[in-house]
Amino acid sequence: MAARANELTACAALDEIAAGRLTAEALTTACLERIAEREPVVRAFAHLEPERALAEARRRDGGEVRGPLHGLPLAFKDLIDTADLPTAYGSGLYARNRPAQDAACVALARAAGALVLGKTVTTEFAMRAPGPTTNPHDPAHTPGGSSSGSAAAVADRMVPVAFGTQTGGSVIRPASYCGIVGYKPSLGTINRTGVKPLAESVDTVGLFAREVADVALVSAVLAGEEPVRQRIEPLRPERVGLCRTPYWDEAEDASRAALEAAAAMLGRAGVRLEEVALPAAFDRFNDLQSMVLRFEAFRTFAYERTMHADQLAPGTLEELEAGSRIARRDYLDAKARIRACRGMIDEAFGNLDLLLAPSAPGEAPRGLESTGEPTFNRLWTGLLTPCLSLPGFTGPNGLPVGVQTVGARDDDHRLLRRSAWIERQIGAALSSPPGQR
Repeated sequence: MAARANELTACAALDEIAAGRLTAEALTTACLERIAEREPVVRAFAHLEPERALAEARRRDGGEVRGPLHGLPLAFKDLIDTADLPTAYGSGLYARNRPAQDAACVALARAAGALVLGKTVTTEFAMRAPGPTTNPHDPAHTPGGSSSGSAAAVADRMVPVAFGTQTGGSVIRPASYCGIVGYKPSLGTINRTGVKPLAESVDTVGLFAREVADVALVSAVLAGEEPVRQRIEPLRPERVGLCRTPYWDEAEDASRAALEAAAAMLGRAGVRLEEVALPAAFDRFNDLQSMVLRFEAFRTFAYERTMHADQLAPGTLEELEAGSRIARRDYLDAKARIRACRGMIDEAFGNLDLLLAPSAPGEAPRGLESTGEPTFNRLWTGLLTPCLSLPGFTGPNGLPVGVQTVGARDDDHRLLRRSAWIERQIGAALSSPPGQR
């Protein structure tokens, strides 16, 4: 079991541990062995101390069961504070930073029995200056960002679940590029205390895993819901809105094909599909969300830019400089227009169970100089809605392409259940002979 334990999903691994067929140490060892094998190529981790992780795993094995995540190794984006590992926020400026305490999400996970495997690579301050992480499917391509290492580590089976953050498209886009499940909850579902802020009005802690059931379990524990050890019960959606968004012309053929294929699968399963065209007020939404992000980021990083600008990456400085040119009146106007759109999206849902939209423009771009564009993510981040990227499709280069499910604000649980059902349909359809799809 230990030799293949790193390939288990979180729920499956927890079942094995609970049944006494697997130990936390054996699971952690399998993950570390996979990291040792693949890290020279993937470069997903910013900080890793194998002996510390193994010692924490042994303490789980030798102690009482703490909670529903007992013995589960987790990885955390290097934007999230940990008391026993450095947290550098992807910046050389903080290379020696040792937080005094765990972030809330880390502390809650540990209290539920999980252990910290390591810290994963982030772009500098979760902005645009990329780190060294490569796409596990092809190292010549980006894994996406800013949660680059977390997405790559889960996709490469180095760890069953990893934490990321999303302020623009930093969970959904890399999940799509790496072919895994990415979950951006409703704003505030997972507490942000101890997470380096970027734009506090929209910063959201999210999760990566290989199945919807895994993110559902971990988020339920951290959000204070009644945790369920079994897999989440899939819920069949009755009415799904096909939302191509105002940016459909920026979708590549691979993303268009994935969305159409997912819609066709749902239609064959008896789900009623409706085209959803957003009002004209959404046509410039991405510009508005970008304006809010940059205005807030310019002030968030006042210390770094005024005292240590020479130690920041050029891409970071460019983003901050863009924020300096935004007038407060324009920022407030953008926020007001976004608030109006939030009311409109509530109406757009109507009797719909969820929306189906692109996760990313297409396959992961070639090269590591950029982490791709959050074209199909800024909208839902700014609207504060929960969303998931579901894997299962590929583009012309054989790289993953995801589709995105979007729920109404604070309706995360039902979105997770419905997405689990869609995940099952995609899996069943793709495993059937081509003539039956």
